[in-house]
Amino acid sequence: MPRHRPSRSKGKNVRDWQGKRYWLVGASEGLGRALAHVMSRAGAEVIVSARNAERLEELVAELPAKARAVPVDVTDLASVKAAAETVGEIDGVVYLAGAYWPQRAQDWDNEQVEMMAEVNYLGAGRVVGEVIGPMIARDKGHIVLTGSLSGFRGLPGAIGYCASKAGLMSLAESMYADLRKTGVEVQLVNPGFIRTRLTDKNDFTMPFIMEPEAAAQEVFEHMTTEDFKKSFPLLFSWLFRISQFMPDWLYYRLFAR
Repeated sequence: MPRHRPSRSKGKNVRDWQGKRYWLVGASEGLGRALAHVMSRAGAEVIVSARNAERLEELVAELPAKARAVPVDVTDLASVKAAAETVGEIDGVVYLAGAYWPQRAQDWDNEQVEMMAEVNYLGAGRVVGEVIGPMIARDKGHIVLTGSLSGFRGLPGAIGYCASKAGLMSLAESMYADLRKTGVEVQLVNPGFIRTRLTDKNDFTMPFIMEPEAAAQEVFEHMTTEDFKKSFPLLFSWLFRISQFMPDWLYYRLFAR
């Protein structure tokens, strides 16, 4: 039977990173790459995955602690299964892979919408599905999923992206509901704009945009706690959280311009 964990102080550092093995999926660029550096400096062994094997090997060479590259295509279940087998037993997994194209309903592109769903939501499900069984059997593990402030409520020009991130956030919430009193910890991070190759596609002003290194520090600090969810930057996140309580007429007047 799963053993029940004693409660700990909210926000308190509860994790020792020395020698822990973490699988970072979506680590070749941006937030994932920056987080690999932060975790490696903290003493964790990181196994970094993405499709670009060359960029992964370059990352491994940069990291100060033990690291390994395992290429994976999260849109392919066979690739995920093979990668998980190669990675072996881990203390935790962080899913950071993402796909994004700005897109209005008037400009619907089925290939892009499908790819956003495949990477942002279904890919996370494939990865979690391959690691969660052994974690449950050991009653020990740590799963971190990356949502987005855009997942709180539908936004204009974000067909495919908002929906896929909302699905991922709901997945994390359901997992947390099931596992919160076991030894398998589930966490969710919801970043705002981060300066990456994905946000470079935007042609609009991005308030509170963060550099990947600053965002990675936010994610890592959340991972050191037992708290379930963190949305950041804080002030910007309040706008999205408050929007959930707005009546439709007000929300769309403010957000759908």
